[in-house]
Amino acid sequence: MSTTHDERSLGKTIRIYLADGSPTGIRHAELVNWTIQVVVCPRGRVPALSKWPESQRPGAYILVGEDGNGPLAYIGETENVWKRLQHHIAKKDFWQQVVFVTSKDDNLTKAHVKYIESRFLDLAEHAKRIPLEKGRASERPNLPKPDRDAMEEYIGSARILLSALGFPYLEMPTQGTVVKSDPATAETAEGGLTGLTLSFSVRKTGVQATGTVTDEGFVVFKGALGSATISESLPPGWTAIRERALQTGAIRMTEAGALFQKDVLFSSPSAASAVLSGTTRNGRRDWKARDGRSLKELEEAQAEAGSESPDAAVDEDEEEAADA
Repeated sequence: MSTTHDERSLGKTIRIYLADGSPTGIRHAELVNWTIQVVVCPRGRVPALSKWPESQRPGAYILVGEDGNGPLAYIGETENVWKRLQHHIAKKDFWQQVVFVTSKDDNLTKAHVKYIESRFLDLAEHAKRIPLEKGRASERPNLPKPDRDAMEEYIGSARILLSALGFPYLEMPTQGTVVKSDPATAETAEGGLTGLTLSFSVRKTGVQATGTVTDEGFVVFKGALGSATISESLPPGWTAIRERALQTGAIRMTEAGALFQKDVLFSSPSAASAVLSGTTRNGRRDWKARDGRSLKELEEAQAEAGSESPDAAVDEDEEEAADA
């Protein structure tokens, strides 16, 4: 999501209703003052949707689960979500929950939801957050320009709700991150170190990489080169991450080493360093800014700068007064 000063960068209010009071049950989410709504439902709760008007309307949906190779998703559209889910319960075994997007009014037509499905497929295939069931293709209907613009606005709102509910499958790992080049400025800038370009290299093994901190973890940029081999001491979890990246094509082995074919999101800087180097590393010491300071040093400088801010000083004064 863009962080320029446009409509999508403004604050949003999301209302989430837990149908049975459980965060893992049926959830209904909406953007306040918008007609779009998103419903998340575990497979075992689908029968309960028969009483939900939201499921009787046209909509686009994502089935999410796992097969023998790992996570898997299926994106579709329908004129009646409830009826379509009955078909998928009978025909598809892999999915464990569904998230579907509909409208509070009756303005969405079959052509509209086919357009949304097509765009969802394009976005998901580009983001490569989760593999899609093979054979999926959707011809995009030729909508009038006013309808296309309305659907693009609708899709933008859908992406916000889907990500907020834990389904960021339509978002690139670095999307929403403004790239920063000056570490001194980044220390006190809005968003802190998020988006600051950092580098990591190991001369002995030829590791050369750049990446950045994001709200979701740490992203290694496309074109990074990792070690051709891995150490036996590399923890199984990080070994599995590297193997999965090779299997999906995110990393390709070359004569020079492990070449990153796209931006890859990791849970932490250390996970990124470990997969790149093939051995256990401290990522907060490995990744360095243009001025030579490590991510750890930058974080410490940022924390120190924050403690010296006027607001922080006021808070300290209030605490001292309370103690007195």
